[in-house]
Amino acid sequence: MRFSTACPDWERRIIEGASLIPIPPLFPEEAAAALDVFKSLQMTDLPTVYDRKTGLYRHPTFGEECEQFVFDFVAAVFGAYDPDSAHRLIEEFFLLISKKNGKSAIAAGIMVTALIRNWRPHQELSILAPTREVADNSFGPAAAMVRADPDLAVMLHVQDNVKTITHTVTKAVLKVVSADSGTAAGKKAAFVLIEEVWLFGKKASAAAMLQEATGGLISRPEGFVIYISTQSDEPPAGVFKQKLDYFRDVRDGKINDPQSMPVLYEFPDSMIASEAYLEPENWYITNPNMGRSVRRDWLERKLIAVRSGADEEGDTFQSFMAKHLNIEIGMRLRANRWPGANHWATAVDEELAALPPFDALQRMLERVESVVVSADGGGLDDLFGLTIVGREPEEVEVKIKVNGRETSVWMKRWLSWSHAWCHRDVLKIRKKIAPKLLDFEKAGHLTIIDMALEDIAAIVDIIKTIKALDLLACVAVDPAVIGDLVDALATPDIDVTQENGLLVGVSQGYALMNAIKTSERRLSNGTLRHAGGEMMSWCVSNLKIEPTATAIRATKQTAGDAKIDPVMALFDAVTIMIKNPEPKKTGSVYEKRGLRVA
Repeated sequence: MRFSTACPDWERRIIEGASLIPIPPLFPEEAAAALDVFKSLQMTDLPTVYDRKTGLYRHPTFGEECEQFVFDFVAAVFGAYDPDSAHRLIEEFFLLISKKNGKSAIAAGIMVTALIRNWRPHQELSILAPTREVADNSFGPAAAMVRADPDLAVMLHVQDNVKTITHTVTKAVLKVVSADSGTAAGKKAAFVLIEEVWLFGKKASAAAMLQEATGGLISRPEGFVIYISTQSDEPPAGVFKQKLDYFRDVRDGKINDPQSMPVLYEFPDSMIASEAYLEPENWYITNPNMGRSVRRDWLERKLIAVRSGADEEGDTFQSFMAKHLNIEIGMRLRANRWPGANHWATAVDEELAALPPFDALQRMLERVESVVVSADGGGLDDLFGLTIVGREPEEVEVKIKVNGRETSVWMKRWLSWSHAWCHRDVLKIRKKIAPKLLDFEKAGHLTIIDMALEDIAAIVDIIKTIKALDLLACVAVDPAVIGDLVDALATPDIDVTQENGLLVGVSQGYALMNAIKTSERRLSNGTLRHAGGEMMSWCVSNLKIEPTATAIRATKQTAGDAKIDPVMALFDAVTIMIKNPEPKKTGSVYEKRGLRVA
């Protein structure tokens, strides 16, 4: 059977309120049978109603209260099972949906349906939650819907103390397990639902944990894995980012994986760029349950409260955007953000960004006539950031408007490239950002070292190469930079010292105001371009600008975990590049080789 789970027209569908499931159920009879079970389950968080057929009061059912998007998703999950071969043709599903859209209830209903529909004796089913609180939120609705139905209460045995529901005939067991408990459930679970994947993205060990939890599918071809999540209240990281990026590529047709089905309720890029997501009339896009479990007037009041800082629950504008509108947190949503952050994403040099990081540096050095190198940070609980700013020899035209008339200014463009190093201990000391750091390492923008001098050796080697190419104007550093770097640069084979003018101290704090302002202006007009990469985007998003009556200074959004060292190195380098420095020629016949990096 040939089919595709890609949904390339998802933007049109989501705006029109159409289904995001690109294909009908592969096996309609299986879908219908599962829907019969699912629709009969009672939603116990709703008030009881009088049932004329039985003459009893009961809670409304999923079938009576759910929007069509829920039935489409349930039909897609269970309709992917081929009863003749006992194989499921679509094994993995990802539902990204805003808060308060019935996510936990839907998850509970799906897993109870799977427990009832399962045919294998002693089958294991599991809901894996990142915390005990989330586990309770998942188990509570499942247990309640079983107890609310007299027939189910006989068929399924609920044990609250161990959070399990056991089928009395097949002896199949549905377990709700929290990652806090130190176990990722058994390897034999065939039906697995992963709740709040964004929280797993904050756990460095989450990838191994999820692999353990889903290992049962190897010997259980009838099984499935369902990932359900809202957006993260911080830039996506770790396993959440990996899953989100992968399922987006499947949805967009960039990856052909018919065994994976993405159902992602998020705003199209055009609506994010135009800030149309801020208009209440567009909030239905990520809230398909609008008018039922989600109230637009409540969201409007909530937004007013978080913007004014008067929200009783302590939510921020950033968390509101992530949780209620599924907006991916990036540089634009940070409070007191650096104005340059608004232009960082559009200032990427496409040629450099398309290359592996160190190949991009090599290409940048081929394009420039003068280079300023800067390093910042370096403690054992910190990043050691390196940023290289180079000036291209040819002037580029910058079109501007003066008094309503268009005119041109010609300027030399700057290129920027950054890398960072951190000691492996940082992964233990800063556990919150460990998944991000591992992502950056995988992308090639961060090197994790085991010995403290490995970063110094790598940085010195890069500077040595730049100097030998007769491109080095100077190395600009914070005067408080660690002494190991200063000593290493002073050795005869590289000879970068204050005495010969190749090592320059750059005053910090308010003294960087000119560099900060110049950087943001050049980013906006296209005369400062960078080599891209998630690490620098994250560091830029961590930057906070603190104004005073006469100046500004750059600092961190959050002490400790919010690293900004490579960006501070950028400002140090720009401080010197503003002066249009010329490289100091060495006359070396140094062989033009590739960069050696530890």
